[in-house]
Amino acid sequence: MNRNRPLVAGVIALVLSINLSNRGHAEDAPKVKLEPIYTNLTIERPVSLVIPPDGTGRRFLVEQTGQIKILPEDESGSEAQVFLEFSDRQPLAEKDFEEGLLGLAFHPDFATNRKFYVTYSQQGPKRTVVSEFQASESDPSKADLSTERIFMEIQQPEWNHNSGNLFFGPDGFLYICVGDGGLKNGVFQLPQKLTRWNGKVLRIDVNSRSEGREYGIPADNPFVDLPLACPEIYAYGLRNPWGASIDTETGVFYLADVGQDLYEEINVIQNGGNYGWEFREGFHEFLGRAALMEALGRKNDVPKGVAFIDPIHEYDRSQGLSITGGFVYRGQAIPALKGCFLYGDWKLGTLWALRYDPAAEKVTANHVLHKDEDLSNITVQPTAFCPDNQGEPLVLGWTGKIFRLVPAE
Repeated sequence: MNRNRPLVAGVIALVLSINLSNRGHAEDAPKVKLEPIYTNLTIERPVSLVIPPDGTGRRFLVEQTGQIKILPEDESGSEAQVFLEFSDRQPLAEKDFEEGLLGLAFHPDFATNRKFYVTYSQQGPKRTVVSEFQASESDPSKADLSTERIFMEIQQPEWNHNSGNLFFGPDGFLYICVGDGGLKNGVFQLPQKLTRWNGKVLRIDVNSRSEGREYGIPADNPFVDLPLACPEIYAYGLRNPWGASIDTETGVFYLADVGQDLYEEINVIQNGGNYGWEFREGFHEFLGRAALMEALGRKNDVPKGVAFIDPIHEYDRSQGLSITGGFVYRGQAIPALKGCFLYGDWKLGTLWALRYDPAAEKVTANHVLHKDEDLSNITVQPTAFCPDNQGEPLVLGWTGKIFRLVPAE
């Protein structure tokens, strides 16, 4: 989640009128407010909330510290049931800030096969683990840790930029987001290398097995016929994806990528797409790369034939410091919000709704939904935007809070 980057001098003074974040008029913005829920629960660093496709409507909350809890049906309840506890895999983190238990996805057939998937950090060597587990056959409210089947162990040179978001797409494949290896300035230069998983979106088939793997490779993954490339790669050139989802109605794949010094960005992910990091940050040349290449005695030229895909949206340091992506709202309670991609800034707590026209391939509005005037008292530092059982938006907060976005009177 790279939530701890230095500000670049003078960036705060950038003129807002030229920034895409100002698109959309205040009078057109959906009128919403944040309603706190689960205020009687003790919650530690929530990063995801997932409802399994088994008809139970249970809400599984992922805590970065190493637990998955089943939240009570009563949102005023004070007890949550522990579904998974990674006490036997501690320490998960060298630094708690970005390592830990990072992602959860339920198999589309979870109701019958009890399978689910997680991403979590391990040390010695430092790595991100992608594994399959099953819920206990005798007690479906408990994970059976003895059923673990490790799919991947992804080398992580540093503690930051792990990402770890994962979800099943409408094609039935599992999508896995991986950060660039950490530190800063793209120093490890992994996102552009097709021989490494870092800085990528990966796509695998959990229902089959390719030779030498615990999973299958989808036949239309873009680099399956490139001899030295990792066939799991679906898209590349990413820094630290945090918040990715595919819209259920349009099929558009949105991904928020945390920036370095100047810009945060939202991308529409395409099969085989290259999103430019560490050559570019947002729509712009990454200014730190030239100095790094000079220090390393290397050329700074973009490789011949490489084409980068622009983000659909960016914002600068006058608007925030660390993007958290979400999902496209398709609920019923806030009609003016329908079709918007919900996202926010982790540092400043501002929440937005981005409206994108996939036919025209352009953003048509970007509404501010919530903004704190007193930055010493932030309402929520969003770590995730998740739909509830009716598709209504829940916002998870880093400090252990959960909010529902509701219509304002």
